[in-house]
Amino acid sequence: MNATQRVATLGQSLWLDNLSRSLLRDGTLAKLIAEDGVSGVTSNPSILQNALATSPHYADDLARLKTSELDAERRYEALVIPDIQDACDLLLPVHAASGGNDGYVSLEVAPRWAYDATRTVEEAQRLAGLVDRRNLLIKVPGTPEGLSAFEALTTLGINVNVTLLFSVAQTQAVFDVYLRGLTARLHAGADVRRSKAVASLFLSRIDTLVDSQLTAIGTQEALSLRGKAAVAMAKLAYQSYLETFHGETFAALAQQGATSQYLLWASTGVKNPDYHDLLYVEPLIGEETINTLPDKTLAALRDHGKPAVRVEYGIAEAVAQLAGLAHLGIDMDAVGNTLQDDGVKLFEAAYQKLLLQTG
Repeated sequence: MNATQRVATLGQSLWLDNLSRSLLRDGTLAKLIAEDGVSGVTSNPSILQNALATSPHYADDLARLKTSELDAERRYEALVIPDIQDACDLLLPVHAASGGNDGYVSLEVAPRWAYDATRTVEEAQRLAGLVDRRNLLIKVPGTPEGLSAFEALTTLGINVNVTLLFSVAQTQAVFDVYLRGLTARLHAGADVRRSKAVASLFLSRIDTLVDSQLTAIGTQEALSLRGKAAVAMAKLAYQSYLETFHGETFAALAQQGATSQYLLWASTGVKNPDYHDLLYVEPLIGEETINTLPDKTLAALRDHGKPAVRVEYGIAEAVAQLAGLAHLGIDMDAVGNTLQDDGVKLFEAAYQKLLLQTG
């Protein structure tokens, strides 16, 4: 058993934060599923933009589509939805073996609808219909409008990956919305047993921003807290998860067969080369969690990872670290809101590049 397989025995799912036609056609994704225990795939506009830019397997289809489909967005969808479907099909045995709790592939609603709840719901329904796979998660941003859409989609029975979360407050708001959506679905007489959602909390971007603020402050206290904010925040978010889904709040829904909304650690490739390459992996292994790993981080885990359950430990230290940041005037809720807005802009820029590539 290698390190990646060991993680699964500790209760955490490993998903690949990458998707391209090359990964599908050369057998890489199938090998990762079989040999490393990879049990899901996430995509986003940046990942798909890179896929179209680097994989040779889209050229013929794109040339054909340029003669038959006038709309660039529809051409993009016609290129990537078959990849989403193929990945879903590869992971269907994992999905079945887990009782519908794992084996998912994520596809994102166009970022330009991040602040339009009505259109997000419409687009999520349309994309879910086009892909037509039960192990699909539609990605919806954790903006206030995105959360309104998430509640409606949960009520409708569409499974969602809520993305672009950067604070404990944002994460708890997502949990609360999921409970409301499940409750509304139950009151409508619908089955909640197949409802599934995850909450994607982004990590490395948090340290990048907070570290820049700490460096600007420049005191010994400030400098000692660099590289600590994201993991500390994630550990407290996991405590919120346990309180929400392992307490009285969720008990009635659980009795009806509803499943909790797992935390998914996203943006787990380190951006600072001075940090350990598994900074956002090893400290956050624990039951009922997911880590979505870029290829490089997955390879590092396989090569020299030392898996152990750690996400529930060091809570007092995490509280002290966040208190230290607050003492220095760093508002983690404000950091989260800034990064969420920036994240929407970055994904929209990548999405526009996608459309240009298919133009």
